Amino acid sequence: MPYEFTVGGRIAKPVAEVFEAVADPKKLSGYFTTGGAQGRLETGTTVTWDFHDFPGAFPVEVIEVVANEKIVLRWEAATGGFTMVTMTFADTGDGRTLVRIHEAGWGDTPADEKAAFGNCEGWTGMLCAMKVFVEHGINLRQGFYK
Repeated sequence: MPYEFTVGGRIAKPVAEVFEAVADPKKLSGYFTTGGAQGRLETGTTVTWDFHDFPGAFPVEVIEVVANEKIVLRWEAATGGFTMVTMTFADTGDGRTLVRIHEAGWGDTPADEKAAFGNCEGWTGMLCAMKVFVEHGINLRQGFYK
């Protein structure tokens, strides 16, 4: 069976602010893309993300963006082929935003399993870092990988 996963968490800020923390490359570079992000996430564009733990800029194809609701990305899987990443942003009704990240597209080999679990770890770390950055202005990843 092909591998896929969903991770999620709540951030104590309004949806628009949390959405911008992902869509804006300067903000994304402040807590996630330790080597920097180039290009705003807009439907039909390709941006690059760079990480100290995986050096070299990754091209990220932006499939769909619905402001303050959803971002759909496509990028090359470590095992070949491509995975689709869908991020959703929902108002919880109490001033917080529920962010969910779903990634799918791996095959069913042991290498795909390892890659999927690695990305699941990465997206979980991203959510934790985003929460602390958006709520408190602290970059948890600074110096973590380099």
